[in-house]
Amino acid sequence: MREHEAGQRAAGEVAAKAGSALAHEAARGMAAEPVPPGFAAIDWSKPWFAQIAARGQRWQQAALTSYADLLAAMNADAAQMQQTTGRGQRLAFIAQDDLPAGAAYEAHIASTGCVPTRHNLHDFFNGSMWFAFPRIKAALNARQSAELDVLGVGPTRGGVRDMLTLFDENALLFACADPSLSAALRGFDWQTLFVARRGAWGRGCEVRCFGHALLEKLIAPFKGCTGHAWIVDVPAAYFDWDTAARSAWLDEAVSAALLGTDALTSRMFAPLPVLGISGWWPDNESPAFYDDTSVFRAGRRKR
Repeated sequence: MREHEAGQRAAGEVAAKAGSALAHEAARGMAAEPVPPGFAAIDWSKPWFAQIAARGQRWQQAALTSYADLLAAMNADAAQMQQTTGRGQRLAFIAQDDLPAGAAYEAHIASTGCVPTRHNLHDFFNGSMWFAFPRIKAALNARQSAELDVLGVGPTRGGVRDMLTLFDENALLFACADPSLSAALRGFDWQTLFVARRGAWGRGCEVRCFGHALLEKLIAPFKGCTGHAWIVDVPAAYFDWDTAARSAWLDEAVSAALLGTDALTSRMFAPLPVLGISGWWPDNESPAFYDDTSVFRAGRRKR
């Protein structure tokens, strides 16, 4: 009974946070505005959308109806999940116009729990990641808001904030139990990673899309689309687990790394052309796909 009452209180808190946004929205007639382009074009059969497809399809239908319906669907899920942001505030989603003038986006999320959200694909996928990898999103928010506390909002972000933004926008999680595969990725050795060791995909390594800008780009995939891979060393048993267990393990491990690493820099990423991933694009079944050096480059580090 106490758990049920606590859940009801949590739902009420989230609804209160979002209520003013929805009322504000309705008053301005936003529900009647045309739906922004792109929502109808999401192909949920694509492997990069697999981890968010179940929730995403519900949100897509809401987004195609109205801005208000999208926020309502997101907040209903937030109330049920009881997720928190970087400083322990209960997660909620508000209209972008309800972000106070002069407030820093990440600081506002950390201090209030409210994520300013526009009626577009970019923020749709950003919201999705709060549910797919909640600990990682909270860790990114905690580090971003801590940097703002120290440096304030200035003309430049600084190295740590740049790295955190890059992670949030364009990261891939490269889960790997075989050091030779990680070495191939770091060394731009595409022939080893994608051709010679192709059979290791799904048994020794796999990729999850995290960056919401990257997911937005993959609405209309193109060969040169490249993510920033964050390499995660996983135990061999990882590949015996189901998808939910793998996601939870990655969420915990990566969030701990983000919170526990002082010197975060963009050099910690490895570029990874998304359509080269085994099983993610029909054309890459041919080894000749990887001969395109404009996409599968040797890389600065090798030179």
